[in-house]
Amino acid sequence: MKFKQLSMTIAALSVAGTAMAAAPTPGAPKLGMVYDAGGKFDKSFNQSAFEGLQRFSKETGIKVFEAQASSDTQAEQVMRGLARKKLDLIAAIGFSQTQAVQKVAKEFPNVRFVLIDSIAPGNNINSVMFKEQEGSYLVGVAAAMASKSKKLGFVGGMDIPLIRAFACGYAQGAKAQYPKIEIVQNMVGTTAAAWNDPAKGGELARAQFDRGADVVFAVAGGSGMGSLQMAKEKGKLAIGVDSNQNYLHPGTMLTSMVKRVDVAVYDSFMAQKNGTWKAGVTYKGLKEGGVDWVLDKDNRKLVSPEMEKRVNAVRTDIINGKIKVIDYRAGSSCPV
Repeated sequence: MKFKQLSMTIAALSVAGTAMAAAPTPGAPKLGMVYDAGGKFDKSFNQSAFEGLQRFSKETGIKVFEAQASSDTQAEQVMRGLARKKLDLIAAIGFSQTQAVQKVAKEFPNVRFVLIDSIAPGNNINSVMFKEQEGSYLVGVAAAMASKSKKLGFVGGMDIPLIRAFACGYAQGAKAQYPKIEIVQNMVGTTAAAWNDPAKGGELARAQFDRGADVVFAVAGGSGMGSLQMAKEKGKLAIGVDSNQNYLHPGTMLTSMVKRVDVAVYDSFMAQKNGTWKAGVTYKGLKEGGVDWVLDKDNRKLVSPEMEKRVNAVRTDIINGKIKVIDYRAGSSCPV
């Protein structure tokens, strides 16, 4: 896509951002958000960020410029285009925008950046990281208790340390419940395209079910939609990720491991508005309300009282420090 076309894309999306917010108040901060390749309606990570933006705009009446990057190179161009609008703060959604944030933040030292899901150094950058391993541990416990075959599946998107952190937390939780449980893991791919291949996500889940797994945890963005659909078709159980995906297939969705990207975005925009924004790294786990498992009307029948009691007890133990969940990223290895 040529830069002229990029500019048109930014302009069009900016209009959309303006339309869903009330008229800006005098002296309000100029804010922007760049979604990654998954797009803001991915029913997962990006959509959660969009929901945080919507909540902020609804409460404050402040418009937010929106744009989407379909590649790492485009992310840099789109971000630079927003920075030239002299925005006060730009939220970059996803680890794939790390290099773009680092580069553009240096070029525009008066513009602040919030990078979700990765760390970038800079006096005008706040990096927000999540303790995905903690939430994954909880759904691992639930999966182990729900499984009849004592074989679990895991479908990851792009094979990167972040996704392996999900897988490792899941395995730790499952094996803490049943040490002999078997876990089959597969990744969709090694490039950004791995987030948008629901057909591949579905086939990987099918192969895991054929090997005896009866619960699959899909951590694959748009590709995960295929895994969840396959669980429904096969009459198996699935676990959603990032956003609450229980509503997608009620009756086969055991739970969802939510990552509150919406809260991170909302808090960042509100901090800029209130003059409390700070650079540095922010970590959000169970204790900070950054991750959790979901129990609602769509999965209530699948979660027994015993399972609910056990998972919530484990949740309390993690928050209190009684249970230490290993982060794969700390040593590039998993203890189980």
